[in-house]
Amino acid sequence: MFKPYLGPLPAALNLHLSVDVGAQQHIFEHIISNSRPQHVANNTISSPLLESQSVKVTKKIEPAAVCSVTKGSDFCEINNDIRIDGSSATVFIASSLADQTEWIIRPYARKYDHVAMKRVNEWSVKSAASLLQCNQNHSVPAILFSNGGYAGNIFHDFSDIIIPLYINSRQFNGQVQFVITNKQSWWINKYQNILKKLSRYDIIDIDNQDDIHCFPRGIIGLKRHDRELNINSSESPYSIKDFRQFIRSSYSLQKPAAIRLRDGEKKKPRLLIVSRKRTRAFTNAEEIAQMGRRLGFNVVVAEANGNLSRFAETVNYCDVFLAVHGAAMTNMIFLPANAVFIQVVPFGGFAWLARTDYEEPAKAMKLRYLEYKIKLDESTLIQQYPLDHQVIRDPSSIGKQGWNAFRSVYMVQQNVKVDLNRFRSTLLKALELLHQ
Repeated sequence: MFKPYLGPLPAALNLHLSVDVGAQQHIFEHIISNSRPQHVANNTISSPLLESQSVKVTKKIEPAAVCSVTKGSDFCEINNDIRIDGSSATVFIASSLADQTEWIIRPYARKYDHVAMKRVNEWSVKSAASLLQCNQNHSVPAILFSNGGYAGNIFHDFSDIIIPLYINSRQFNGQVQFVITNKQSWWINKYQNILKKLSRYDIIDIDNQDDIHCFPRGIIGLKRHDRELNINSSESPYSIKDFRQFIRSSYSLQKPAAIRLRDGEKKKPRLLIVSRKRTRAFTNAEEIAQMGRRLGFNVVVAEANGNLSRFAETVNYCDVFLAVHGAAMTNMIFLPANAVFIQVVPFGGFAWLARTDYEEPAKAMKLRYLEYKIKLDESTLIQQYPLDHQVIRDPSSIGKQGWNAFRSVYMVQQNVKVDLNRFRSTLLKALELLHQ
């Protein structure tokens, strides 16, 4: 938590703080969230972070070692020999200074979310006059990150781990060693196409190592940029366009761009309807598919589970992607350029989540974005609650009870039955966009 402070900072800390809001310089109080965003206003769930802030605190613990605090993550960039001791969860840096320094870090890129961070091991970065003897020497840099937090949810897999890992590791062109804490083998297997493209070396499970691993330099934790599923090209030599090209290469995806329709052409655009079995499911998915076929689409209905490589190919082959708001929408990363991305927004005040999690990233990826907000009579909640119940009458009152309350009602209990007459115009708009 950062609060206004007018006195001098202790010289030993050597802190540099830069906060830019408009033309003014301030230090703001950083509001910590309870799991996902939970402040609700005007019937809409919104972010706990002050989105206009750009907060960064850096601390030089050695001339060649800088640790940084940002809104999303803490990380250390060390351009000197490091020694990693998994048994004590410590990274040691050689120091010639009389006063040694220690930096505590949880190497997962969603630090404002204390639920996620409870699942992440704590690490120390220490400067020391004498270092432990090396048991294993490595000739390439190391990147240490956590496989904890919300790993297993594809939205968080990409936003919290994979995109930050790309930002930090792509510069090494595969000549980098991944060192992982909170390792989950199934996760590594799921994303092996990406991990093997970023690093040519087998991942080190550092929690189960008694050896001291020595590297010529390293990054502890992952730098992430402010927006979900995005890369700020002003802070990185890479862009989200570069990342999408990297993903296409990782999965050998063949379709570079969506179909461009021309009058008189018989070729049909492919519409993917992402189905869900348990929550926020289309209860009339087959009726939507039938309408899509009548309008001229080649329709595929598929669930985003099982083999990621196979589903990536399914997504990449499509021109229009349709899904209800949820983690499965993250698969838009595999879409060809200029595809149409349709987000169905459930009832209950999803405006901020819909915009931040998927609308803004989709536009940054140069996808054509369409949104369909369901009405109350299209939600199955109306079958579960009377019209005068606060769940129906005042969703903001549920949101004010916290994220868990909001999620349990509007995300877990709700399915969607799309009004075909009203939704027809959205599919016609998608066809129109494919003609452009």
